[in-house]
Amino acid sequence: MDKRVKEACEFIESKIKTKPKIALILGSGLGFLTEKVEFKQELNYKDIPNFPYSTAPGHEGKLVFGELFGKEVVVLSGRFHIYEGWNPSDIKIVIHTLKMLGIEKILITNAAGAVNTTYKPGDIVLVKDVINFTFRNPLRGPNDNDLGPRFPDMLGVFDKDWMGKLKQIYPEMKEGVYISLTGPTYETPAEIRAVRKMGADLVGMSTVPELIVCAHVGIKALVLSCATNMAAGILDQPLSHEEVVEVANLVKEKFTEIVKKALEVLE
Repeated sequence: MDKRVKEACEFIESKIKTKPKIALILGSGLGFLTEKVEFKQELNYKDIPNFPYSTAPGHEGKLVFGELFGKEVVVLSGRFHIYEGWNPSDIKIVIHTLKMLGIEKILITNAAGAVNTTYKPGDIVLVKDVINFTFRNPLRGPNDNDLGPRFPDMLGVFDKDWMGKLKQIYPEMKEGVYISLTGPTYETPAEIRAVRKMGADLVGMSTVPELIVCAHVGIKALVLSCATNMAAGILDQPLSHEEVVEVANLVKEKFTEIVKKALEVLE
């Protein structure tokens, strides 16, 4: 095991005695879900050895252990982005740590721009596939064969059974393909036209690195995107992070209800 992962695990286990099997990663403006966690135990990312930490607005930067809608969970309130200066390998440390702590399933959320013109701000989209347009992979470098294979298959990372159960509850929920770029600049209208031709419905600056590592270690994932704005060039208006957070806040009741149902359908 990577020494950095071992040190992070030992620190967390010295502070937290619960053993959740479910993790959640909260995207920009979606940190309100931590308010619903009961019996909280919190650790700041900066206190955990070898952990990256969040610097983006709307990301608290802490692990929150507790009970959410009847399930024992650990919530990553705030994530780590390549545009913050973190290497993809730093993100690998986080997911490998979750795996060693016993995590089997992960619900990943993000705020995204809508490339698909049939979407509208406030839509919650079930991500069915992703495109890695960062041109960087967190698994580059020596492989830990104890954690996963050298050449992991990405087909199995999405939990089809979990997704199917959620779709039974919300048959009208849109499904789409999420493409990840590095940021921090928002995309140009020309880039949006290009990624639309590639098959992208949503665009953002996260999620794919985490998913790649989940595929490596066998953590099954469900991904929910909150479409917080129309992507560049669709509307004649500038993009802003303030708009992203504002729209996420407007749909928090709907988003909370969907996350609640997503957790309830798990055995």
